[in-house]
Amino acid sequence: MKGIQIVATGSAVPKKVMTNDDWAKLVETNDEWIRTRTGIRERHMCENERNIDLGLQAARQALERSGIDKNELAMVIVATFSPDYATPSQACMIHEALELSASVAAFDMNAACSGFLFALKSAAALLEQEDKKYALIVGSEKISSKLDFTDRSTCVLFGDGAGAAVVTTDENAVFAADWGSLGNKEGLYCSYDKEDAYVHMDGQSVFKSAVRTMSECAEHVLAQAEISLEEIPYVVCHQANERIIKSVMKQLGGSEEQFFVNIGKYGNTSAASIPIALNELKESGAVKAGDRVLCVAFGAGFTHCGLLVTF
Repeated sequence: MKGIQIVATGSAVPKKVMTNDDWAKLVETNDEWIRTRTGIRERHMCENERNIDLGLQAARQALERSGIDKNELAMVIVATFSPDYATPSQACMIHEALELSASVAAFDMNAACSGFLFALKSAAALLEQEDKKYALIVGSEKISSKLDFTDRSTCVLFGDGAGAAVVTTDENAVFAADWGSLGNKEGLYCSYDKEDAYVHMDGQSVFKSAVRTMSECAEHVLAQAEISLEEIPYVVCHQANERIIKSVMKQLGGSEEQFFVNIGKYGNTSAASIPIALNELKESGAVKAGDRVLCVAFGAGFTHCGLLVTF
């Protein structure tokens, strides 16, 4: 199977920034407690923005940077657990705003924090069956709409944002991926019940499962690709908690220079965290053409996914 190539990236975040000190005015917490346990210093929170506003801005940026004709897209996939509507999907709304042709498929995917990688792996398989070469993949979340602002154990952890990538498949890129689900609802969930429609999380359970599962997932991808961690310039983990990322790094025997971390600026943006990180790597010039990046995520479900992408 052909490997996944990132053609272009984009991202978007709301204008409003909430620091840890801002949260300390609303709930019983403080900057030191949040920073030392999570690595988070600030996050972006929606005021008037909708999920679709963020997703569309990131999608437009990625599409414009790609230089391709939008009619070359075979599909639009949006990873999210916080859509504006139950239906139509966020992907269909982006499809309409971009004035794409009726032959372009559009659908949403909910694998929580693993969603963007689930969408990438799915797109790689689906593109094998298409005449068109490209897919637009978006991870977009308005998690602030799913938070209990009195629950200090969760509300300070999350942020809103979106990231996007135009991708294709290339026979010169190595395909290696590992995904799965553990079937655990109680550790991390968000209900549709209007009286309880916010994120619930057992932090200790999530921490342990995330470290173990992402480490194993990364090892499976490297083994499948028949390469060592030392051959990978960057590893991008889902940005849930800096301590989780450092624990995965230690499990794999990696270096701090390899493991990209930006959770301090954004908090946990769920399905948006990995595409936002990939966009920062691309914009900074840290990755160059031909570089392979190992991405790995863990999310509610519990879901997990790891894969190689090539720039």
